[in-house]
Amino acid sequence: MRLPIIHGLIRRRLLVNFRVDAEVMQRFLPSRFRPKLHDGYAIAGICLIRLEEVRPNWLPRFCGISSENAAHRIAVLWEKPSGAMHEGVFIPRRDTGSWLNHLAGGRLFPGEHHLSDFTVTDDGSRIAMSIRALDGRMTVQLRAREADSLPASSCFASLADSSAYFEGGSVGYSATRDCCRLDGVRLQTERWQVRPLTVDHIESSFFADTSAFPPGSVTFDHALIMRDIRHQWLEEPDMLIDQKPNLALEQTTR
Repeated sequence: MRLPIIHGLIRRRLLVNFRVDAEVMQRFLPSRFRPKLHDGYAIAGICLIRLEEVRPNWLPRFCGISSENAAHRIAVLWEKPSGAMHEGVFIPRRDTGSWLNHLAGGRLFPGEHHLSDFTVTDDGSRIAMSIRALDGRMTVQLRAREADSLPASSCFASLADSSAYFEGGSVGYSATRDCCRLDGVRLQTERWQVRPLTVDHIESSFFADTSAFPPGSVTFDHALIMRDIRHQWLEEPDMLIDQKPNLALEQTTR
């Protein structure tokens, strides 16, 4: 993978987060990763992102493309050969409403993007989403509205606590068809600013699958929203792993 520097605008980005039993979460991770814990929990979720003006850095903005996208992600730590610990996210599955992203994923863009139908309404305060993968292996239903604080049930004590946790996850490694290689990419934003999002309804075929997540092992925690953030996607070296991850997303959603 040789990724050109990609510029664009994050028009809307939702981080819908679940707290997960750490031992259960480890089953989904390549052996090089371990969950990045918070208050004893692994944190996983879905990044739901609308991108606009996306293009290589040598093209003007009007040549950029727009797309709705979803990435299932798990906050992780790993050790580099130097012994230094790094943090980021492992992405077992990416979905997109864009044919271009689907065709270029794993070639020009990191990670293979599954083609999905996205139905989105966003009035600037309330957001509704319905996502269904064309391969039948992933669905998401969401209704949410912007808020002033995190839910009292969250394992994060404050918005600042949550913001700091997720800001460190700028490097992502995505599963590929290759059993032993992960595509790497780093998201660089001009600023990092998140706000709380009250979720009135969330259904996720991945997190609802009791064959993957035994009852009581996964709970919705909280959600965040970012709007109108300039960004770049930068190349990170591919990561070699010793075996294909155990991806429940390859079996879920009937």
